[in-house]
Amino acid sequence: MKEKILIDLKNAMKNQNKDLLNVVRMVKGAIQLEEINKKRELTDEEVVAVISKQIKTRKETIVDLEKSNRTDLIKQAEKEISILEKYMPAMMNEDEIIKIIEEIFAEVKPTSVQDTGKIMGKISPLLKGKADMSLVNKLVKEKLNNL
Repeated sequence: MKEKILIDLKNAMKNQNKDLLNVVRMVKGAIQLEEINKKRELTDEEVVAVISKQIKTRKETIVDLEKSNRTDLIKQAEKEISILEKYMPAMMNEDEIIKIIEEIFAEVKPTSVQDTGKIMGKISPLLKGKADMSLVNKLVKEKLNNL
């Protein structure tokens, strides 16, 4: 994964693609910072987590920018998200997520909304980096509310 990012960085420099270059540099910097913090090279899963965090940050930025009506910056953030999403593994669709939630519910047998932590604890390792965790959380809460 890191190799692909470095190759894209070199290609962006050669082709003078400023948007791609800026985003890839930011990701590379975030990965290096995480490696310094962990004092080791990151695995591909950890690199995906760093990229996912970058996407989440930009989505939060878009929400703030919408409040201040900054459409120019919103477009830039959306462009950055689309570039970052190219490095993410294919995301699961809602039907696949629901199937896994059903399996975990059968295993945990929750009785109330207070069991949210138990369920998310089991689901998170299975879906992290493969699904939008805010969607997963929403689906779990809906299912728990219907118990």
